[in-house]
Formats: sequence, structure tokens, C-alpha cells
Amino acid sequence: MPGPTRGPILAGLVIAVVTAVVVIAIVALTRPSTDDGRIATGQPAPEIAGTTLDGEPFSLADLRGRPVVVNFWGPTCVPCRTEFPLLKSKVEDHADDGLVVIGVLMADPPDPARAFIAEQGATWDTVDDPSGAIKSAYRVVARPQSYFIDRDGILRSIQIGEVRDADFERQYGLIAGAPSGS
Repeated sequence: MPGPTRGPILAGLVIAVVTAVVVIAIVALTRPSTDDGRIATGQPAPEIAGTTLDGEPFSLADLRGRPVVVNFWGPTCVPCRTEFPLLKSKVEDHADDGLVVIGVLMADPPDPARAFIAEQGATWDTVDDPSGAIKSAYRVVARPQSYFIDRDGILRSIQIGEVRDADFERQYGLIAGAPSGS
């Protein structure tokens, strides 16, 4: 009598390993911050300082007082391309709130990113991260990955993977409140 086929066993093992990695990443990203500089919700978002794809200087600190979504993406990332129109519509939908989306280009060269941005008619800045310093500061594990930052510069939520409409609205509700002192 032949033994069990290895295919289903191997597939189950792969699924278990992938699930474990995702759970570990989510736990690591959402646990309270320690003094070692790790990013965590409820803590100030790490500074993003750099140059946009248009060659302009950029600083996240200049956006205090506005709700911000930082989106790590690249044009070769299929889910990034899929969520781009949603981000564009959300910038328009929440313009009265002052919503700002900031892209951080990750793992792709600038020229195809510029072409994709122009093709999509996106109006937000994308910061180039050729050294990976911004990616490291934000502990990005995959593209796309989005960070929802409130008006006081506090990180309120992290989305690993493509943002969908319900995901966006739920997390946007955490950052859209009036600035402190209002």
C-alpha cells in the first residue's frame, strides 16, 4: 500500500510557516514601543526626511496638524498598483479634512514610478528611499504597507498588504479627529 502523498503535507507545512511569519510580523509591529527605537502604534511616527521623485526636499514633520497616510509601494508590486486608485479617491474624498498621502518608493527605480504616478494622475509626493533607511525606520515587511498617522504625528494603525475601502475608512477614523488643543 503506497504511503501518503507528500504534496498535501508540504502545502500544509508551507501554509503553517507563512501564517507564523505573518502573525510574528503583526505582533512585532503592534506591540508597545521599547527604548530601542522600534516603531509601534500609539508612539510618534519616525521622521521621514528625503527627496521626492520631483527632486524637492520632504519632511514628514512639516505635515503636523494634518492626518497622514504613509504608503510604501513600487510600480512592480501588483497590489500596490491595485490600491493606487483607492488612495487617489480617498485623497479627494477627505480633502476637507486635510488628508495627505505620502508614498515611499521601495525596491523599484524612480523612472517607472514617475511614469506610473503620471499615468494614474496622483497628486501626492513620493519620497525615494534608495538606501532603505525609511523602510528600516518603519520596519516594513512587505509592499504595500501603509501607516496611518494622526494630526499630532502619532502612529495609530499599520496595514500590511493592500488597503481596501473598509480598511481605509476604519483606520482613517483613528487619525481624522481634530488636532489636540482644538
